[in-house]
Amino acid sequence: MTSPTTETLVRREAGSSRRTARRDATARGRALATHRWFATPWLFLAPALVVIVCFIVGPFISTIQLAFTDSLLLRPGDFIGFANFERLFADPRFGTALLNSTLYMIVVVPFMVFLPLVLATLVAGAGRFLGFFRTAAYLPVIMSPVIVGLIWTNLLDRRGLINELFASLSLITGPIPFLTDRWLLIFSAMFVTIWMGMGYYMVIYLAALANIDQSLYDAAAMDGAGRIRTFFSVTVPGVRNTMGLIGILSSVAAFRVFGEVYVLTGGTGGVGGSALTMTMLIQREGTGLQAQTGYASAISLVMFVVLGVLLVLQLVTQQKQAQK
Repeated sequence: MTSPTTETLVRREAGSSRRTARRDATARGRALATHRWFATPWLFLAPALVVIVCFIVGPFISTIQLAFTDSLLLRPGDFIGFANFERLFADPRFGTALLNSTLYMIVVVPFMVFLPLVLATLVAGAGRFLGFFRTAAYLPVIMSPVIVGLIWTNLLDRRGLINELFASLSLITGPIPFLTDRWLLIFSAMFVTIWMGMGYYMVIYLAALANIDQSLYDAAAMDGAGRIRTFFSVTVPGVRNTMGLIGILSSVAAFRVFGEVYVLTGGTGGVGGSALTMTMLIQREGTGLQAQTGYASAISLVMFVVLGVLLVLQLVTQQKQAQK
């Protein structure tokens, strides 16, 4: 028979083995947890980071380098300092493009901020007909800018539907030069941009409207507020942050406008290039066998700086308004 002393030793050894196994398991668990904490998130982020570095960060750094060279598409070029920028500010096309893009942003952004909010307010809620109108309003968003441009080109042409309709109603004596007059062309492109973008921002506003407390509308109704008063006193303050976001997004999109103006002008930028925008000027200088990639990069860099300054001013203004 096993003596009590031997049995006690066996139990002690078994307990010691269990404690050792428990410590080993705890250590392995900590090591595994540390591995999961530091490595696993980066594994998920790696594909996106590779894409960002290859297609955003890398080209941006390359653009900065090229902006200070006289490189062409088929020639690397040499360092020339600020010569591209001196040429840029003396180029009348740059002044025209900067004016057109800035005017485009100033006119389009207020409509993009306000009209989709009104549209979202009208179509918010459940119902078969409301769903139909939401779908109809969003339809232009999924259409190609080229297709939209071709549609509106046919509508706005000298012998297009709009001119023919006005002539049949005896409202005009001659065709309206929507596509040849500089300012009519630019404002026509603005209208197309607003028409295309309203549905996209409407969806963002619909999500914001769903987060407004219904009790605020009930309180406004009890106070006797009408629809317009309720809109400005409850709806607008409730989506103020969303309005700021849409203001920033639409500002960048409007300043970088390309497709609408390009298609409406047939790629010419209007008569004598009078309707050129910044992106069209970059495309004109940076493509083709004789592409001046250095000069186009300088234009891109100036455009980046201008956009950055405008966005900072917009953010500062919004923060000051929020503090009041």
